[in-house]
Amino acid sequence: MMFLEPRIPPNTGNAIRMVAGTGATLHLVEPLGFDLSDAKLKRAGLDYHDLASVTVHPSFDAALASEELASSRVFAFTAKATRWHTDVAFRPGDVLLFGPEPTGLPDTALEHPRVDDLIRIPMLEGRRSLNLSNAAAVVTYEAWRQHGFPGAR
Repeated sequence: MMFLEPRIPPNTGNAIRMVAGTGATLHLVEPLGFDLSDAKLKRAGLDYHDLASVTVHPSFDAALASEELASSRVFAFTAKATRWHTDVAFRPGDVLLFGPEPTGLPDTALEHPRVDDLIRIPMLEGRRSLNLSNAAAVVTYEAWRQHGFPGAR
């Protein structure tokens, strides 16, 4: 999972707790809207920081060029998409890309040549978006479910 330029510390803290619980990795792309030592981020992540895999990248291109992600498929989540997250057969190593609140992913990310598809999470008409950490959790758990929740108890 990747957060592009996240701005709200508790959302990233919640995501840290979620990746610790699922075995996923959280990739954060700078600039971050907070310091990683922010008290609100730490509070939201509780004591899961040491159990979570979190990597910080200096830019979106650097993240995608990293050894870990160089061959990964990239799915960008946006309300502009027509395909639902449940229509994707996720594979291990796929990048689930989410933009910052309140703006979402910029067009430069949505149109990036490494982005394989634009995906959305279904919502009722007239709703703009879900909370970032909630959206990330919905999709991460769907991808994990598709693979039979490996490692879960």
